[in-house]
Amino acid sequence: MNFYIYIINFDLLPITYYLLPITYYLLPITYYLLPITYYLLPITYYLLPITYYPMNIIIPLDVSTLEEAIALLDLLPDVLWWKVGLQLFVSCGPQILEILKDRGKRIFLDLKFHDIPNTVMGACLSAQKYEVDLLTVHATAGKKALQMAKNAMLEKGSKTKIIAITVLTSLNGRELAFDLKIPLELPEYALQMAILAQESGLDGVVCSPQEVAQLRQICGADFTIVTPGVRPTWAEKGDQQRVMTPFQAIKAGADYIVIGRPITGANSPVEAWGKICAELNNNS
Repeated sequence: MNFYIYIINFDLLPITYYLLPITYYLLPITYYLLPITYYLLPITYYLLPITYYPMNIIIPLDVSTLEEAIALLDLLPDVLWWKVGLQLFVSCGPQILEILKDRGKRIFLDLKFHDIPNTVMGACLSAQKYEVDLLTVHATAGKKALQMAKNAMLEKGSKTKIIAITVLTSLNGRELAFDLKIPLELPEYALQMAILAQESGLDGVVCSPQEVAQLRQICGADFTIVTPGVRPTWAEKGDQQRVMTPFQAIKAGADYIVIGRPITGANSPVEAWGKICAELNNNS
């Protein structure tokens, strides 16, 4: 049998006697106040100077030195995702990855491994100790290389997502046909590479914005799509051949968009970053 002891403070009883009527009259007031707060909340959204920083924009650290990379990180502290490519990784190695992790950033290690299956697998296993979020390999390395790389990472318990490069965004259909002698239209070739990556067990792909909608439809919602070649309307295309605006790329189905030179090459990277964030906020 359980025994409970109730202790009543009789000195407080007179106070509660006078408080109860007050709460009785206050309840109806709160009833009328709640609808007012409901209508006031949207107003505060427009009045308050709040900037919502998109969590799906990846900015590449396409610089040659660690000092330049750190300067960019200091300049844009609100950016969550950063891409480390061959240029910076060959220059300073994994030190930049440690700095990014210390700052709580997400890392896209874009080394684009492309070799025989054993070498691709070995490279992925060497990279897994860095515990980055995304790692790239070329789909054209072939099914065996993709499968071996992914299976080896799974055996190690790695949480790194391996994503495949379909077609470089600097290539156009003419170059694909005449220079590389590939007898497929570019969108069809990109789709075939994406299907190959998915069938091989990879987590996603990198493709241009122009292929995103088709790949999303065929490969499904759980397949990660990263999209470089994203350019705001006010930015130059540079060497990117198949581009869209940030809003168009996300609307088409991209999980992450990579925006480099329009921000890092701008006279004011901070202003350019803010401008892109504002455009996305206004369109959302």
